[in-house]
Amino acid sequence: MLLAYGGSSVDGGLYRAVNGLAERSPAWLDSAVAFFSTYGLALFAALMVAAWWRARAAGARSRTAMALVAPVVVVVAFLTDDALKSVIREHRPCQTLHTVTLEACPAPGDWSFPSNHAAIAAAAAVAVLFIDRKLAAIAVPAAILMAVSRVWVGAHYPHDAAMGLLVGGAVAWLLMTEARRAVPLVERLSQTRLRPLVAPR
Repeated sequence: MLLAYGGSSVDGGLYRAVNGLAERSPAWLDSAVAFFSTYGLALFAALMVAAWWRARAAGARSRTAMALVAPVVVVVAFLTDDALKSVIREHRPCQTLHTVTLEACPAPGDWSFPSNHAAIAAAAAVAVLFIDRKLAAIAVPAAILMAVSRVWVGAHYPHDAAMGLLVGGAVAWLLMTEARRAVPLVERLSQTRLRPLVAPR
C-alpha cells in the first residue's frame, strides 16, 4: 500500500474557499446541503426503482434487463471506488487542514480519495441514463450536486469528488453497455413466478 498523504497540495485552496463560503452562507442553505449530502443517495435508489417500473410497464425488455442489473452495477462501482481508497489512502481535508466543517470530521483511517458518495451517485445516474432519459434529466444533475455537496460539508477535497464521479460513471458505463445481454434472463423470468419483476400483470 502507498503511504497515506494529504491532498491539500492539489486543490486545498479551492477547498478552503468552498469551506469559507459554506461558513458564510445562510443556515437554511447549509442545512439543505448537509441533508442532501447525508440522505441524498436515497433519491438515486428511488430513481432506479422508477426507471425499472417505467421500463417494465412499457414492456421494454432491453430497458427492463438493464434496470434489473443496475443495482449490481452500482455496488460494483462502490467496491471499485472503495478499493482505490484503501490503496491511495488520502487523509480527509478536515484532518489535514484542521478546518471547521458542517459534517463531523471522520476518524483517521476513513480515507478521502475518491468520494464514495460521488461514485455511487454517478453510477446510479449513468445506469438511469441507459434506462430512462427522462429520469436521467433528474439523476445526472443530482449526481453533480451530490459531488459538490461533499465538498461543501467539508468531507472531501474537490478532486476527491471529481474522481468519485469519474470512477462511478466509468464503471457504470462499461457495465451498463454489457447489461443488454441480460435480455434472455428477462425472457426466462417472464415464464416463471417472477414474471411481475419483468412484465405488468
